[in-house]
Amino acid sequence: ARGMQEAGNGSGVIIREDGHILTNYHVIEGADRIVVTVGVQDVEAEVVGTDPQTDLAVLKIPGEDYPVIEVGSSTDLRVGQFVVAVGSPFGLEKTVTAGIISALQRTSFAEGTTDITAYTNLIQTDAAINPGNSGGALVDETGTLIGINTLIQSPSGSFGAPQSAGIGFAIPVDLAMSVAEQLIETGRAVHPYMGVSSSTIDENLAAQFGLPVNQGALIQFVEPGSPADEAGLQRGDIVTSIDGRDISNVEDVFAAVRAAEIGDTVTVVVIRGDAEREFEVTLASDDLRSDG
Repeated sequence: ARGMQEAGNGSGVIIREDGHILTNYHVIEGADRIVVTVGVQDVEAEVVGTDPQTDLAVLKIPGEDYPVIEVGSSTDLRVGQFVVAVGSPFGLEKTVTAGIISALQRTSFAEGTTDITAYTNLIQTDAAINPGNSGGALVDETGTLIGINTLIQSPSGSFGAPQSAGIGFAIPVDLAMSVAEQLIETGRAVHPYMGVSSSTIDENLAAQFGLPVNQGALIQFVEPGSPADEAGLQRGDIVTSIDGRDISNVEDVFAAVRAAEIGDTVTVVVIRGDAEREFEVTLASDDLRSDG
């Protein structure tokens, strides 16, 4: 008896002439075999490294002298800027869809089979992004790479949405290329971390515990020996600002930390008791954590 075969498709971006390809982790997650279509040729790819935390992966195909995308920067993007998404939505190869940047610095979380992926500082666009676009390029009007298309929000609220809702997301190119280079060099990627577990403060929580503010992130646990612990943050502190960014919820804490670099010192403003206090936290690498 023959077993059932399950297949899926996604997109990718050639980032080095020697055949290194950047794509989404969820495009290749659990795959037994990965085949990449380059021009009219189908070639088998090997996985160089994956980073489920950022939903990125690097593949390698045999050969040389591949055309490499021109890599831009995501630091000076503007809302309203013209963009084009490239990919194979629903298996329709070499499809381009156009739109604008609708918003910047969106944060979202998605729970995968083994990891929670934190999408931070996403580019939001109304260029149609559908299943099959994931891992493909988001480019500006000059064709320069500014993001990696990542389908995460949809009418059904999950990967593989039935249709585009005019709300597509892309991982900014600066983060994507940083992760890609780490994966190529070492096979894994590291990220900045502070070492706190927190919960979002809303009006109900504030009333229940008699908290002095209606929004922020309440620290519930500080990891011993972590950057937060060494800086003096404590359980019960309410984080209201990190490096000048207002903190309204847990997602804001995550986004603020991920926006910084390993080794950066960030200013964390908290309310402790009735007083506002300021702490300087030097972010460490998450590969040094005791839980791995």
